[in-house]
Amino acid sequence: MEFSLGSCKFHSITDKIDHAVRNGFKAIELFIDDLEALAREIKPVPATLVPSHDSVLAAAHQIREQCDRLEIVILNLQPLRFYEGLVDRKKHNQILDEVLPVWMDALKILGADTILVPSNFLPEDPVTRLPQTVGDLDILVEDLRELAARGAQQEHSIKFAYEALAWGTHVNTWEKSWEIVQAVNRPNFGLALDTFNIAGAIYADPTTEDGRVVDTAEADLSASLDRMAYTLDISKLFIVQIADGERLSQPLGPGHPFYVAGQLSRLSWSRNCRLFLCENDRGGFLPVLTILKAILDLGWTGYLAYEVFSRSLADADYRTPALHAERGKISWQRLCKIAETQMDQSESFSPSASKLRGMELIETVVHEVEIGVDSGVSHGGIVI
Repeated sequence: MEFSLGSCKFHSITDKIDHAVRNGFKAIELFIDDLEALAREIKPVPATLVPSHDSVLAAAHQIREQCDRLEIVILNLQPLRFYEGLVDRKKHNQILDEVLPVWMDALKILGADTILVPSNFLPEDPVTRLPQTVGDLDILVEDLRELAARGAQQEHSIKFAYEALAWGTHVNTWEKSWEIVQAVNRPNFGLALDTFNIAGAIYADPTTEDGRVVDTAEADLSASLDRMAYTLDISKLFIVQIADGERLSQPLGPGHPFYVAGQLSRLSWSRNCRLFLCENDRGGFLPVLTILKAILDLGWTGYLAYEVFSRSLADADYRTPALHAERGKISWQRLCKIAETQMDQSESFSPSASKLRGMELIETVVHEVEIGVDSGVSHGGIVI
């Protein structure tokens, strides 16, 4: 499970790893924003410029050394944003030829084997008002096959995990991402599932009074999880992330503190309002335990990663990483308690005591900085 610890604008990756260790976490997912922030410390460059290849690799070495010393595993690097289906093929080629090689070199140093690719959510061009992405399945599949091919050429094959974001322009459900994974049909290309995004696409709607899709939320989720049980191949599932969401006191529309003109409501909600599992006291209301049960029933026994983007991450207080790390630990303890109680009462809840013990605690220190509508979302995070 993975949860955010703080913004890389205020909180260093090294501090976040330290707080993860103090709270019992044993592995991390790493966000590129944190890696690049450390690279900028090593060799300062203007904020408008990308850190050099050498400084990124130096940062990767530093993180790896810290994790080795603290006996923390690094699982993956993420998110490789805004790639598939680009109308601008020069940008497409630049990612393949300039960006991806740096990521793969860093991944080797970090000792990880997977890159997470979220579905593209670029809006229309603000100047021309034309789409920046295409939804043609053949183009999406071919673009992603190119990633898989580059990864397969490495000495140790690099895997790619494709995730449907609830606000994705063309791919916003796990079903659509699974269709694409099947069509790509490469051994090193698989799926990433996130309980927040699964619920966020078909169950939740932050623009309604009760935060749910009117009339169809329960039925749509039930049907989706039934499809998951019968169609998803567990061998193609590479990453599982979990988070809940906060029910808002008023619909997210004009005048709401989180409203951003021109930005999809689900994206604004995600950036501000994710929660750790079992944080009902903070407004958590999504059926994430039901979704988690469905994923575990498939046979998943790997790591779970908390991915909790929140407005609280931007708090410059030096205690922010420690407070979030503790929340992650408490969340995990509550989840274990729920599993134990359900086990005592019935066999209906999948995460058995043995499964939970086998997952171990992981920490993902991830951060995503918003730079206007075109930016991706990244935040410090923890994994269990």
